[in-house]
Amino acid sequence: MRFSQDFAPPGQDSRRPGCGPVRPRGPLGALTAVVALALVLTGCGRGTDTGTPAAHRKETPADRVEPLTTVPKPHLPVMVKSADGAEVTVTSADRIVPLTGSLSEIVFTLGLGRQVVARDITATFEQAAELPVVTRAHDVSAESVLSLKPTVVLADTTTGPGEAVDQIRDAGIPLVVVEPARGLADVGPRIDTVAAALGVPDSGAELNARTRSRIEAVQKSAPATPKGRGKPRVAFLYLRGSASVYLLGGRDSGASSLIEAAGAVDAGKASGLKKDFTAITSEALAKAAPDAILVMSKGLESVGGVDGLVRIPGVAETPAGMDRRIVSIDDGVLLNYGPRTDRVLSELIAQLHPKDEEAK
Repeated sequence: MRFSQDFAPPGQDSRRPGCGPVRPRGPLGALTAVVALALVLTGCGRGTDTGTPAAHRKETPADRVEPLTTVPKPHLPVMVKSADGAEVTVTSADRIVPLTGSLSEIVFTLGLGRQVVARDITATFEQAAELPVVTRAHDVSAESVLSLKPTVVLADTTTGPGEAVDQIRDAGIPLVVVEPARGLADVGPRIDTVAAALGVPDSGAELNARTRSRIEAVQKSAPATPKGRGKPRVAFLYLRGSASVYLLGGRDSGASSLIEAAGAVDAGKASGLKKDFTAITSEALAKAAPDAILVMSKGLESVGGVDGLVRIPGVAETPAGMDRRIVSIDDGVLLNYGPRTDRVLSELIAQLHPKDEEAK
């Protein structure tokens, strides 16, 4: 299962909360325990154009990242402040281990993919496919990480268990914890943080500018709401059918900024759900009244596709269920809030506002 952002939801990863210095916070915290349970129950083992909207430029395939054209040379050592309060000195970026899929995406896109020696299960893009996996059901295996002799490890506040994080640090490995992304506003700071920790701040600034420009260009491509019609209401559902996990996203789900940037309304947030996620009920869905439902592709598969989704109690009675209006985006990118977010936003806009519908 892939849950990004690195959510991953959510951009952002799905892990059990750990004890110790690294603890889940924000929209990820309450969900990670549910996701970890789902993994157990399901047996999961496992220089460029800067302004053209994704829909109108030559696309890099969705399962690949697009590195900067210049390969950066890290200027080290650097001292950085980790999100868990530790002061960390990084002396080498020769052997990098990113412990979330979205962090891997940033490292590879900065041009440092050759120095990455391992991946988390949520790093699903093609360039990382052959790397050894150092997580078990999304829990970090400290032994696996240490066996690869990393010179720097990148984690975020959802990484766990805490004992594994402590073990890596106690072995003398520089470990930098990064705040997880919660929305579009976090994309730039997250890139800058990773770039600074790896001694390539100039490449971080270049990637930040490219990413920001592309996201802004895609946002401008979102169609205006036709006169006499309100913005579509979109409910974000997290689904893992084989584990009977069915959740409705609220204000802090991590999806709101994407939905709003696509010219829509987050139906869960608008219905008054202040938490990140709540169990799906007929009453909650009726109150949200979504015109469309946003899901991760693996989640949709897990419930048997659209036919299975509309059989979940309450879904068929919503406008989205009656129209079978389902927006499905790959788990590995949806909530990463990183260098590929412009593609995610472009796909979301295209599915929410199909050209033939807008022409009516």
